[in-house]
Amino acid sequence: MSGTIPDSTILVFAKAPIDGAVKTRLIPLLGASGAAALQCRLITHALSVARAATPDRLELWCAPDITHPFLQTSASAHDATPYAQQGNDLGKRMAHALACALRTAKYAICIGADCPALTAQHLRDAITTLRNGQDAVFVPAEDGGYTLIGLARDAPQLFEHITWGGSQVMAQTRVRLQALGLRWHELETLWDVDRPEDYRRLQQTGWLDEIPTPS
Repeated sequence: MSGTIPDSTILVFAKAPIDGAVKTRLIPLLGASGAAALQCRLITHALSVARAATPDRLELWCAPDITHPFLQTSASAHDATPYAQQGNDLGKRMAHALACALRTAKYAICIGADCPALTAQHLRDAITTLRNGQDAVFVPAEDGGYTLIGLARDAPQLFEHITWGGSQVMAQTRVRLQALGLRWHELETLWDVDRPEDYRRLQQTGWLDEIPTPS
């Protein structure tokens, strides 16, 4: 499906919504099945936002593989091509997926399914940033990571020597960007949903009332 933004691919990274395997820090609050149900809603929202940004191509990169029925149904519903994530840490998985996307697209944007504050306009702004000559673009996260990375060129070294899951991911990435001589731009900092306090913040926004539970 050709979108209105040429030469662009958006990648959504998502873990299969398996009880006890996702949103583990929220299990004490929501229970294993409740945390998995939230994961479903977040994936649906991320795919909807990505589709609304009208890229040329939308891809759903799944973990541990593409066999989970919810991921298959979600990919089909949003006209997204499913792929299995490959690599033994998040950095290797993102590096691989972005390298694959950049073989056929000039601009590749990768997002997770943890940031309901991310909008289609953020995605369009990220693509515009790359089209204006930056090598990379980011949406930093309040917890020290990032919720979006976009590249206009393959840069596997950008994902090396990063403490994934820690509070210094964005800071360490800036060091890597400088060492590689890459030009980058950062959009506004957003927040994601990992901890009980994040969930309570999400409740206060009304987002949980607005986004229907997938059937």
